[in-house]
Amino acid sequence: MTDEGATEDGPRGERIAKWLARAGVASRRDAEKLIAEGRIRLGNRVVETPATFVKAGDLVTLDGRLVGEPQRTRLFRYHKPAGLVTTHRDDKGRRTVFEALPPGLPRVVSVGRLDLTSEGLLLLTNDGALARRLELPANGWIRRYRVRVHGAVDERALAALARGATVEGVRYGPIEAGLDSRRGSNAWLTVALHEGKNREIRRVMAYLDLGVTRLIRTAYGPFQLGSLPPGAVEEVNPKVLREQLGLAPAPRPAKTRDEAARAGREAVPDPDAA
Repeated sequence: MTDEGATEDGPRGERIAKWLARAGVASRRDAEKLIAEGRIRLGNRVVETPATFVKAGDLVTLDGRLVGEPQRTRLFRYHKPAGLVTTHRDDKGRRTVFEALPPGLPRVVSVGRLDLTSEGLLLLTNDGALARRLELPANGWIRRYRVRVHGAVDERALAALARGATVEGVRYGPIEAGLDSRRGSNAWLTVALHEGKNREIRRVMAYLDLGVTRLIRTAYGPFQLGSLPPGAVEEVNPKVLREQLGLAPAPRPAKTRDEAARAGREAVPDPDAA
């Protein structure tokens, strides 16, 4: 069932953490935690190592529930309202994004997170490996936000963020920030960043003596929030997904014998058609 020296994918199958990620159970890293906790079984045996391989037809269960075969990769745009936490389970009993999703979706994981009071675009996918890939700063995708702040905005200080900033010992990369409008002590900013560290915008704004009173993500790389209403979900067109991420087209199902024969007959020219 295991082989430490085997290749990641091949005749032995696919490593189980990757398989679970593609099945939408969790990210690859979180799938490895599930394995370490003894919650994954292959057949009737507890999986003890991520160096376990799954082949077509194998039965995999999580906490006794059967995990379905990985489906085609799908990506969804979700307009997260404020007041939801981006987690599958919350120890404090707060309502989660996944509890609020409309029915009919496959099991999905989020691409990154938006905190409790943040709003806007949250990408969801049924492929945990894709989620991890899209979260990496190395992909170079810009995250864009509309930010309402309270306090005196210094436009020169905003411009200086393009060189990065160190806040309480944490180094943040370049941030593009500009003033859109100001009314009294409140202002709207447009903010763009590459890294998206935990609470990065709130901490950097606090460093500038600005309190964030509203934060809305409007874009994640090429994917836009647009006019999607709060709480709504919309699937990204598979063709757009392939073009943006360089994914291979989903394989076509094999033709039945009757379909192949019919296609062959249709390919023969009719001698009387002239």
